Amino acid sequence: MEKYKPLYLPIIFVALTFALVAAGTACFAQPSPQQKQIYDEKADAHLEIKEALAKAKAEHKRVIVVFGANWCFDCHVLDEAFHKPELASIIAANYVVVHIDIGKGEKNQDLMDKYEVPMKRGIPGLAVLDPNGKLVYSQKNGEFENARAMSQDDFVAFLNKWKPGTRND
Repeated sequence: MEKYKPLYLPIIFVALTFALVAAGTACFAQPSPQQKQIYDEKADAHLEIKEALAKAKAEHKRVIVVFGANWCFDCHVLDEAFHKPELASIIAANYVVVHIDIGKGEKNQDLMDKYEVPMKRGIPGLAVLDPNGKLVYSQKNGEFENARAMSQDDFVAFLNKWKPGTRND
């Protein structure tokens, strides 16, 4: 038995390695919210905002402009949060949401500048507009950059703070 002792360590090492790889694969194989294409990479962002403003004006709502990209994990987390029932009802009653693709950082920078959402603070980046296109809020400090760390209460507070009819009109 003593002569086989040196073989036990490599066998145990290989077995543990396979176990760790199998466990890691199970974790990474879970469905990713990034599979959804939120941002239309071919869209005319200026036209999308114009259409969103027209709709917001007709419906007496505000516009949330979400700057981001399909490769951005936190952009998908934010989108998923916006579709949860409590948030979705607030959004449906008060906002028109438009997603603006920034590509790898090279697209639609003129709009990010116009709405005072600095790219250097990360994405997703949000701006809230009144139905006439006036900037009501802009994310200047990367507040949503780490959306995965935000609670539902954080999102609800934001949406309630900037909805039409609040002191922010």
